[in-house]
Amino acid sequence: MSEELAEILVRAEAAIERRDEVLVRELCRDLHHADLAELYEDTDSEGRAFLTDLLGAERFTEILAELPDTLVEDTLDSFEPDEQREILDSLPDDDRVDVLQDVSESKRRDFIDLLDEEKQADTRTLLRYDEESAGGRMTTHIGKILASMTVKEAIDHLRGDLEATGTLARIFVVDQTDKLIGKIRLRDLAFNAWDVAISDVVQDVEHSILATADQEEAAQMISRYDMLILPVVDESNRLLGVITADDAFEILEEESTEDIEKGAGIAGEQSEETYLNTSVASHFKRRCGWLVILAFLAILSGFVMMRFEHTLMEVYLLSLFLPMVVAAGGNTGGQASTMVIRAMALGELDPEDTRRVAWKELRLGFFLGCLLAAIIGLFAVFAPPALQFTLPEGVNFTQFGLTVALALGAQVTTSTLIGALLPIGARAIKMDPAVIAAPAITTIVDVSGMVIYFTVARSILGV
Repeated sequence: MSEELAEILVRAEAAIERRDEVLVRELCRDLHHADLAELYEDTDSEGRAFLTDLLGAERFTEILAELPDTLVEDTLDSFEPDEQREILDSLPDDDRVDVLQDVSESKRRDFIDLLDEEKQADTRTLLRYDEESAGGRMTTHIGKILASMTVKEAIDHLRGDLEATGTLARIFVVDQTDKLIGKIRLRDLAFNAWDVAISDVVQDVEHSILATADQEEAAQMISRYDMLILPVVDESNRLLGVITADDAFEILEEESTEDIEKGAGIAGEQSEETYLNTSVASHFKRRCGWLVILAFLAILSGFVMMRFEHTLMEVYLLSLFLPMVVAAGGNTGGQASTMVIRAMALGELDPEDTRRVAWKELRLGFFLGCLLAAIIGLFAVFAPPALQFTLPEGVNFTQFGLTVALALGAQVTTSTLIGALLPIGARAIKMDPAVIAAPAITTIVDVSGMVIYFTVARSILGV
């Protein structure tokens, strides 16, 4: 956000508090609807009522779709039925469906009844699809012509739908049953003779997506193939709608936020509200679950410490390197987990790639382990005696350095492999890899690291 925009928003907030209608109207006149939505969200309930009265239904047609789900129903309720109809009627059908998915079921019925029959039918059709599916995110306001038309007939047809069509960047060609045949550009219509048949200039559609597919798959296709518009079809290849590039940006942002939150052990549905506007209770509810689970899992580390208490007491210097060995496993396991989850999210990995992933990460973990083992092993041989640390009789620093090096190498190698395979295993049992892998990896490698470290120490040091 630019300093100029930030200053305008601050001035607008202050003007809203003073109920200065003239200044608020002046400041809001040229603001983008996304910035107005932020301004609306950041003010209190009385300020919101003031803004709805001041800006009116026409301006809120743009603002409403940008509001977090928790504010949508109350905002619509602040308008009269005629104004509600104006707002909902002016919204693109995909935005209208998004808005209606954010209100209660009883209110949804009431709002749908405000629409004309055609828009009611379109809205109910889109509401049948899951909110996070391609069908749930598509818009049906598209440029669509018949293959049997001529260029002139196509232009006349599109001219009649100009106001309702969301974009003419790509125009899709269908047959009499709405089956998708191909696509055509607006310039192809503009620079061909009027009597040319559409079937003679139509181009093949390289990519389309089923309405039941996940929205993330649709966004990835748009990003990968540099598409402006992705057609959405049913199982019979009938054209139902399209997902546009701006929809894809929103989807990718939502999915990225979801993965980041799940990777941090934050459960539940992500909030559309800003961080400061999300209540403490909501934050608490989403964070506490994994913290409790991981707290109990961490007790396993204590059991391992108790099991190897004698080894630790005999060579207390082992405690100096224990946190490093455990942390190295967590770091390398986390790196491997992150890389695999990212590759899975981008559609780069299939279930049959598990062996290749395991072999790749096993080698990578071995090389990383050898590097760290050599560096830290030499440090363990020469640094402790220089710092006047001592070892029990019968144990020398060469043995101690070898112990640390072997344990560290084994920990890094196994942790890298575990970090790579854990998200793949989570997907195999139909669980979100980000939910399972990221929060659990640290606890798992903590326990495995301690077992490896103390087992190697017993074997080499004889304690």
